[in-house]
Amino acid sequence: MKLLLFSDIHNDFARLGELLSIEADYYVAAGDTVTWDRGYEEAGQVLRTRGERVLMLPGNHESAAHTAALCRKFGLQYFHEQSIELEGFQVAGLGYSNPTPFNTPGEYSEPEMASHLKPFAALNPLILVCHCPPRNTKLDRVREGVHAGSQAVADFIARHQPRLFFCGHIHEAGGVEERIGATVARNLGKQGYLLDFGKLKL
Repeated sequence: MKLLLFSDIHNDFARLGELLSIEADYYVAAGDTVTWDRGYEEAGQVLRTRGERVLMLPGNHESAAHTAALCRKFGLQYFHEQSIELEGFQVAGLGYSNPTPFNTPGEYSEPEMASHLKPFAALNPLILVCHCPPRNTKLDRVREGVHAGSQAVADFIARHQPRLFFCGHIHEAGGVEERIGATVARNLGKQGYLLDFGKLKL
């Protein structure tokens, strides 16, 4: 079982096509496939090539309603606030980000973020995919001394220690990996990451 995860395509549909050409069992788009809620039709035409094997999260540039409509139209799976079991692991997804200075379409307050994460606390072993990274980590570092991630996400990881955590949102941290307690965490970026379940131990 292989899972290809990526984020922050931002209308780079050539790159999206390259990612979807990689053979995997499922594909997780971890938010901001489009920018400012524009480009869904073009995105859908590429994503439909993998159909129901694509799990979609809305980023901060995407509303949940528009992402759900995209999934219905092009036969994709809406994965926001959802979970599935793969090879004995619980894989859960949460889109949106904490508030940004730009008032983008998909933002939660920190209490809202914590509330939406809460149902995942009972899942074990957990692989958690969020659009937003945990605050004050290498995954949310915009530049030296500037961090823009979510405290609620950081608190959830510290408290519940998912086996793996994946995110996007902060482009400058794309490809960065960090261990947070027992959790191995990675900011995906549009380079993406191929997770091979055959190399994971329950």
